[in-house]
Amino acid sequence: MWFDSGRVCLDLVATFAPHTNTEGIRDGDGLRLWLTGAGLVPDRTPLGRVGDDWVRAFRVLRADAESLVRAELAGAAPPGAALARVNAAAAGPPPGLCAVQDQEGHLVRELCGGVECAGLLAAVARDAVELLTDPGERALLRACEGDGCARVYLDTSRGHRRRWCSSELCGNRERVARHRRRVLESRPG
Repeated sequence: MWFDSGRVCLDLVATFAPHTNTEGIRDGDGLRLWLTGAGLVPDRTPLGRVGDDWVRAFRVLRADAESLVRAELAGAAPPGAALARVNAAAAGPPPGLCAVQDQEGHLVRELCGGVECAGLLAAVARDAVELLTDPGERALLRACEGDGCARVYLDTSRGHRRRWCSSELCGNRERVARHRRRVLESRPG
């Protein structure tokens, strides 16, 4: 399941849906798909061993990022242990990028020096640090108002009045539910 929240760290948070207990990063293959879908690893980059240790590391980062974001949304102090782990991950070097020619001679993006779990974690953790320390970005942080939805996203809409993570999903469910309530209320007796 892919969700574009506006930030890669929030996209990672969206890989778990607590209301349905749906895990988007079940195994190494799920993590591979997410890393590519999130743009952290270019499509053509070979990802060798993405094992259970990678999955565990990304799940821990996801939980920490989510707890920091939820604290921010609630106006609460950030959990110290989560903040320390995110800061430690963000301090590592992110993967290097190189421009190389593809078979048609066009320049394409590749990761240089191999793909390391710590480097990819650093990129996501650094994104979380940038989000949570930028007042302008923090002001755009929202939680979906959809019934049972726990997604968070950046509200980049005009006027910043977006209420749902997705107008097609949560917004549509809300509109259908509102319509059903009106129909039921208009029925006699």
